[in-house]
Amino acid sequence: MAEPLLSASGIETGYGKVQVLWGAGIEVAERQSVVLLGANGAGKTTLLKVLLGLLPAWGGTVRLAGEDITALRTDHRVRRGLSYMSEIGVFTGLSIAENIRIGGQFVDSATLRRRTEELFEIFPDLAGRRSTLAGALSGGQRKMLGIAKALAAGPRVLVMDEPSAGLSPLFVSQVIAVLGKFRGTGLSLLIAEQNVAFLDLADRVFTLEGGRVGFSGTVEELNADDALHRAYFGLA
Repeated sequence: MAEPLLSASGIETGYGKVQVLWGAGIEVAERQSVVLLGANGAGKTTLLKVLLGLLPAWGGTVRLAGEDITALRTDHRVRRGLSYMSEIGVFTGLSIAENIRIGGQFVDSATLRRRTEELFEIFPDLAGRRSTLAGALSGGQRKMLGIAKALAAGPRVLVMDEPSAGLSPLFVSQVIAVLGKFRGTGLSLLIAEQNVAFLDLADRVFTLEGGRVGFSGTVEELNADDALHRAYFGLA
């Protein structure tokens, strides 16, 4: 069986003296879309920060394409193919074009110019407003810009934190539709969410419950299990 493109095992970490994750682990294969499902406070954002090097792991290992990257700085992880879209996703005081340029800061200028034009083809609502400040965009447009900004790096794995946050159901559907275009391509997706609508994108699902992984498997296996109820309601 092939080694996962991105994996974390036995991750323990927290903030100050407060431990948040307890032996958590996750795997994302090549061209796979994984949804990390859990309620608020389950530890999803904390796990993503460990994957990106934004928070140190107290214990455990993070690997990318077979390489142990647990001790690497964030910028080195980005250069190796990890890209991160936070819940906010954009710099509101910068323009659309500037946000995308920041996302591709480690890419050579010719490649970034070509990739920027490709992204504007994928996100036509942004193309005619390149000098518009991100703060002037609607919530849905900001999410689209956040995705474009993260993709500007040309990642192998796009890691997203709560892309549904602050969006109406209509905009959530639009975000899911856009991400669906990348499913099964050369890009792997890891999406941390509490909105079960994103399970439509999932090849594999992990649930976090109180800082521990409660379930891993397919959507079909999840639906046949009581893991979803445990993850949200603490039911046995």
